[in-house]
Amino acid sequence: MKLLEAPSGKRVRVVNIKGGLGLRNRLAAIGIYPGAEVTVVKSPPGPMIVEIAGTRLALGKGMASKIEVEEE
Repeated sequence: MKLLEAPSGKRVRVVNIKGGLGLRNRLAAIGIYPGAEVTVVKSPPGPMIVEIAGTRLALGKGMASKIEVEEE
């Protein structure tokens, strides 16, 4: 499933990122890469807020739709 589809409060693991090298590098710099564990704090409407290693980040819908995750 896509990160965009994950409900609030759900903990998921990143499986794949469907995007170019620039997007993958940008996400890796903030801790989102295959194998990373992410907790969804707030799902859309509005920006998606996720928590990674104790840090909360806001992701736009376009970026969140390119991140494939699986439930833990």
